[in-house]
Amino acid sequence: MLIDHEREKLINAIIFFAKNTHQLGKIKLYKLLYLLDFEHFRDTGRSVTGLQYFAWPKGPVPVELHNEVDAPKGDLADKVAMESYAWAGGNGLTITPKAEFDSSFFSKRELRLLDRLASEFRTTLSKDMIERTHLENEPWDKVFNVQGRRQQQIPYELAARAQEVDEIRKISAERSEIKNNFANV
Repeated sequence: MLIDHEREKLINAIIFFAKNTHQLGKIKLYKLLYLLDFEHFRDTGRSVTGLQYFAWPKGPVPVELHNEVDAPKGDLADKVAMESYAWAGGNGLTITPKAEFDSSFFSKRELRLLDRLASEFRTTLSKDMIERTHLENEPWDKVFNVQGRRQQQIPYELAARAQEVDEIRKISAERSEIKNNFANV
């Protein structure tokens, strides 16, 4: 049986970013996860967490996680605290780890990417990360601005260079087939 560790990777990526960045809130987390998944997909043809991101006005949003943040499931609630707070600009959310980061779910490449992103954005506020995820010709921009498909899913293939898209689609299809075959065993 093939074991899929995407949920464990998601939770541990949240723990990692909570431990290794300052002022981790919902928006900063979404942007870090988006960069993690799309940069990894661009380099390998697969995401790290398996999340699907949607082109919302303020940037890419992993809707499944977004819907869970207010009432986290048991495994997420056991390992991460999400506390709401009020401030002059509205309401915010602070994310803090309740468990230790478990690196065993990640490849060396994934760990290097986690570390690089945490280092790059350690003290960056979420409002200052907007430009990075909204850059022209990047996946969010292509869906939201170019295609005008607001609130729609951002295909991972948009992270790839044009000449690599067919190869990535082939690899992704093969991976899906393997997962499906092992799921039926």
